[in-house]
Amino acid sequence: MPSPKVTALNIDLVTDLGRWRTFVAIGELGSVTRAALFLDSNQSVLSRQLNALERDCGQRLFNRTGRGVQLSELGERLFPQVKALLADAAQLERDIRGEALEPTGRVTIGLLPSISQALTGQLFSGLRSRYPAVTLKILEGSSGQVEEWLADARVDIAVFYRYGAALPEGEQSLAVVDSYLIGRKGDKLTASGAVPFDALDRLPLVLPSAPNGLRTALDATARTRHITLAPAIEADSLPLQKSLSAGDGVYTVLPIHAVWKELADGVLQAARITDPPLQRIISMAHARAKGPARAVSAVAQQIDHVFQALATEGLWQRAAYASPDA
Repeated sequence: MPSPKVTALNIDLVTDLGRWRTFVAIGELGSVTRAALFLDSNQSVLSRQLNALERDCGQRLFNRTGRGVQLSELGERLFPQVKALLADAAQLERDIRGEALEPTGRVTIGLLPSISQALTGQLFSGLRSRYPAVTLKILEGSSGQVEEWLADARVDIAVFYRYGAALPEGEQSLAVVDSYLIGRKGDKLTASGAVPFDALDRLPLVLPSAPNGLRTALDATARTRHITLAPAIEADSLPLQKSLSAGDGVYTVLPIHAVWKELADGVLQAARITDPPLQRIISMAHARAKGPARAVSAVAQQIDHVFQALATEGLWQRAAYASPDA
């Protein structure tokens, strides 16, 4: 059976580059919905762009399936050529803007709230002075949300917690942080500055709901120690966890940087969990190419600099971990 041919094309490549970017995003992700997240666009807009392209081509570029879309035979043939065209166009744009000399463009970062409040201010200040043409978009969410944004390439960079002695391939460890039992100022249990893990046995706790990395680590350690964790309240909001812990008789478990201000203000009190300690790694990961490459690299470098500076202030230890491919 002869291959289908493209006939009577009426495509202006200059004005239709946006549509072809949509075509490539849908082809790579296999879903209009995921492509819309990746491009920070509306699903209906992408559907209209795709329909317009298919009308211009006179044939379908995708076959619709129950799980999304797949490239048609014509789409398969056009896909590598369109990717090359878009790469050339992007390089031309970088040359025109001088990105070869100076990073420029918007970089999207996915952060956990506890990391965001420690990182964002210094990160912005450093970027503004060193790379004024780079702009930031910050998305805050739970560990699961940040990982989903990373998988969908909705963010260029993700910074989150990992537990264990090794990181997934390609991730960079930024810091190692201890876990602390947090209570109100003047609380007797946290007054000594350190508590054994077994002190959490049946203690009224406010903890994030499962699935959550901290909950998983706490539950696993509790089983090993043969003690019972008794969360009195499940709350995924960091401000709520802290405000409840400032009351009488309720505790939470957080890294020290998440309560740095409250400790300084005399609102909360913290005791490091020991025997065994409960440590987590702050890890940085990159999504597939989304934002301007030099700008993403510049932001990642600045994030590392901020973590190094904050380590000297005692917020965390610099990481000694490495990913398997390091």
